[in-house]
Amino acid sequence: MIESVPNFSTSDPKILKEIIKAIEKTPTAKILDYSSDEDHNRSVITLIGNSKSIVEAMFNATKIAGKLINIEKHQGLHPFIGATDVIPLVPLKNSTFAECKKLSEKLAKKIAKELKIPTYLYEKSAKKPQNKNLANIRKGRYETLKQEIKTNKKRFPDFGPKKLNKAGATAIGARKILIAFNVNLKSLNRTNALFTRRSFNEEEQYVSSIKQIAKTLRPSNNGFPALKALGLYLKSKKCYQISMNFTDFKKTNLKQVFDFIKKEAKKYNLQITESELIGLAPKDALPKNPRKTLLLKDFNEKKILENHL
Repeated sequence: MIESVPNFSTSDPKILKEIIKAIEKTPTAKILDYSSDEDHNRSVITLIGNSKSIVEAMFNATKIAGKLINIEKHQGLHPFIGATDVIPLVPLKNSTFAECKKLSEKLAKKIAKELKIPTYLYEKSAKKPQNKNLANIRKGRYETLKQEIKTNKKRFPDFGPKKLNKAGATAIGARKILIAFNVNLKSLNRTNALFTRRSFNEEEQYVSSIKQIAKTLRPSNNGFPALKALGLYLKSKKCYQISMNFTDFKKTNLKQVFDFIKKEAKKYNLQITESELIGLAPKDALPKNPRKTLLLKDFNEKKILENHL
């Protein structure tokens, strides 16, 4: 059994519905969870299947996403390079990283050949050392890649054309279980009233504070290992967010980071209001009573990965 957690550069419910339909054409691929975010302008789907069904379902999803999403017009807080931005393959029951590496290459070649979408192999599938880190592939987002893919050898795709169309590019790779976890915060000084010029300046100050907390969390700044973090302002929710990926929850756990953010936030007169789990998480990654200990909203037993296996 293999898990895939594809990310699509859209929050449009009509487009997401069509992508889900495309996946459901493969009956042995089972969707476990999906969600969208307006500010990130991004949708995440979690599905499981065997080696054949995962490749088939993800090819169909990439095909329809490429038709319906024009990445040239895309705007969102999350870094992106394509309509189907990233397709991770995670070995679960009776599967291995070696199998997922082979499948990622097979899928990458198929997408590049049949859909004319440039593909990059990342994480454990990476053919180039710099592409092990997905952030290096996304550096400068779509706009920069559109120019550099033509002439910069380091940014040539593993497969497909050395140019981008409206579907952009797609990164595909075998990796460990990743936990996408966001912490939302608010200022203790302000309400949700419309910003005055004075409060706008204050807003900029809080955004700077959130980015500083996120920077402190990263391993590159002697923070937490196996953790990626961004500091953001969410316009639709009128709150601040630290958006994180835990690339190895056994090295750094959610409660540990949540408590650190809570402590750091007080220094900047910020307070945690809630947290979000995007997709699923293993039971061992979650503390007892996460609704209380992590202020985790909308949590239920369906968010635990093992309950679907």
